[in-house]
Amino acid sequence: MKKDPINNHIQLNDSGKLIHLLGLEDLSKEHLLEIIDKADKLIDKNGNLKKSKALDDMSVANLFFEPSTRTRNTFEIAAMRSSANVINVDLANSALKKNEALMDTMHTLKAMQIDMFVIRHKQSGMPHHVAHHLDGVAILNAGDGTNAHPTQALLDMLSIRQHKPNFENLSVAIVGDITHSRVAHSNIQALKTLGTTDIRLIAPEGLQHDSARCEVVACFDDINKGLKDCDVIIVLRLQKERMIEADIPNEQEYFDHYGLTPERLALAKKDAIVMHPGPINRGVEIDSSVADGNQSIILQQVTNGIA
Repeated sequence: MKKDPINNHIQLNDSGKLIHLLGLEDLSKEHLLEIIDKADKLIDKNGNLKKSKALDDMSVANLFFEPSTRTRNTFEIAAMRSSANVINVDLANSALKKNEALMDTMHTLKAMQIDMFVIRHKQSGMPHHVAHHLDGVAILNAGDGTNAHPTQALLDMLSIRQHKPNFENLSVAIVGDITHSRVAHSNIQALKTLGTTDIRLIAPEGLQHDSARCEVVACFDDINKGLKDCDVIIVLRLQKERMIEADIPNEQEYFDHYGLTPERLALAKKDAIVMHPGPINRGVEIDSSVADGNQSIILQQVTNGIA
């Protein structure tokens, strides 16, 4: 398969209408707010999810080439609550195991009258490749490699706005593996588009943004300095295989230097909120008392993800 350059421009038609959701780079503030507003209206005043007929008579296929139970379930529940027919493709036993080309599988699924593909893939740019080579099917990027996770960023923006309505005045700290985190990359883009200028990236040297990118955001290797007086703290999951790259000897060492503890949370503003894309590694990225504390909105993020 020829690898296409990652290009989000194909997600908009000539009139500016969104036909795919691949990334956030070329979406305007108005695009983001429209999506966030629609999601917000699907949650009632008690925080419960409403049902919708938006995808009535449509078929949605979940294509998860890497495991993610929570994200796949989120998309499945969301599609069902929107009245769509949902197909979870069994990739472990699919024709791809028989060396069928990926695009052949996609064309076969399209011939089954599938209207939308939700794609999660370990290769950066794979959803873009499918969108570029397959007409007539909407592609939603559920996370591609280390590139992007646009739906996670959108649910995070909705979660932030429910507590902090004005993005322009916010100080947002993102803590963890910035280099490999598609969640961080999409959140940074979303925050910039919505007008946030104080974005702080807190990470060990081996997991931090490169120096060129640190010119447009504030990069810290000292978590105490990075958390000082911030409004929002987004904690990222640390994958064990990344610890070796960053010269981190063990999980306790990481927690000692970068774990979000009650003492470190106290450095932020008193009404700061704590977020995490999940799944949580308790005692590695975040202390249980913080994850379960009254400043945590982690479970609210899960509900907002479905919306």
